[in-house]
Amino acid sequence: MSTPPITKEPEATGRRRRADLAVLYEHPQWFAAIFAELERREIRFDKIFIPQHFYEVSGKEPGFKILFNRMSPSAHSRERGSGIFHTLAYLEHLELQGVRVINGSKAFRYEISKAAQHSLLKSLGLRYLPSRVIHSVDQAAAAAEGLRYPIIVKPNVGGSGKGIVRFDSKHELGAALAAGRLSLGYDSIALIQEFVPARGGFITRVETLGGDYLYAIRVHLSGQTFDLCPADICQTPAGQRLDTACAVEASKAGLKVEAYNPTADVIGAIERIVQSAGIDVGGIEYIVDDRDGLIYYYDINALSNFVADAPRLIGFSPVEKLADFLQQEIRRAG
Repeated sequence: MSTPPITKEPEATGRRRRADLAVLYEHPQWFAAIFAELERREIRFDKIFIPQHFYEVSGKEPGFKILFNRMSPSAHSRERGSGIFHTLAYLEHLELQGVRVINGSKAFRYEISKAAQHSLLKSLGLRYLPSRVIHSVDQAAAAAEGLRYPIIVKPNVGGSGKGIVRFDSKHELGAALAAGRLSLGYDSIALIQEFVPARGGFITRVETLGGDYLYAIRVHLSGQTFDLCPADICQTPAGQRLDTACAVEASKAGLKVEAYNPTADVIGAIERIVQSAGIDVGGIEYIVDDRDGLIYYYDINALSNFVADAPRLIGFSPVEKLADFLQQEIRRAG
C-alpha cells in the first residue's frame, strides 16, 4: 500500500480553483466507496490524510469550501494516535476561521470520550450504563464497588470495542491489578461499567444523517468479542454472505446482522442525541438489558462505516444518501 506524501491543507490560490469539499481521514481504505461516489458525481474534493498532515495557523484561506471530518478514534491502535488531538486542534482552527466542518470539533470531542458521551446521555434524561470514570489503575477497585459483576473496563478513547476487558468477579479484577495487567487506554482515562447481558443476544445500531434517522441494524453477538464494528459483519441471520464487508478486516466469526425498525420513541431519542452532540453523520448503539428489559444507550459514534452490502440488507445505499447530503452542504456554502 503506497503512503500519501506529507502535505499541509490545500490553500486557495489564484491558480487553483477551490475544491467543493475536503475529506479528512486516517484509514486508507474505509472511505473508498464515498470517494468513488463523489468522483462519479464529478464533485471537486481533496483528500487530507491526517497521519501526514500539518497546517499553518497564519495560513491563507483553505482551498476548499467544506471539510468532512472522518478521523477515527481507533487510530491509536494503528500507531496513529497522535493524529487524534492534531485533528481536534485543526477542526477548531478551521471553525474559528468560519469554515463549515461536517462532524466538527464538538462532535469529535464526543467521539473521543466515552465519559463525555455518558454525561451527555445523563443530561438528556436517557438511560445509560452505570459507570465510574477513573484516571489511574489504582482507582479501579474502589470504583468497581457497588457495581454488579461481571464488569468491564472500557478505555475512554475507543473505537470498535478496542481495549475493553471483562472481569467476572472482584477476585479476577484484583488479580489483574496485582499483576499490572490493566491498561486504561490512550489518554489514561477509563470507565468501569456493569456488563449488560443482551436480551435476544443482540445490540442495535442506528445510523443518522443530518441529525435525522437513516436506518438501523441488529447485530447478533457471539458472546466472545467486544469488537462490534457493524461494517465488518459478513452475514445475515440466515447465513447469507455479505460479500462487501469491511475491506480491511476479516469477517467477525459468529456475528450476524439484520435490518431493523426501531420504535418512534427510540428514533426520537437517538435524533436528540446526535443533534445535541453536533453529529452530522453518525451512529448510536443501544442494548436491551436481559435483567430488566430496559433500553440502555451506550455508544455515540461520529464515525460511521455503513453496513456491508447495504442495498441488499436495508434496501438502499447509504453512501448515495451521504453524497446527497454533502452536495446539499456544498450548495449552502456557495
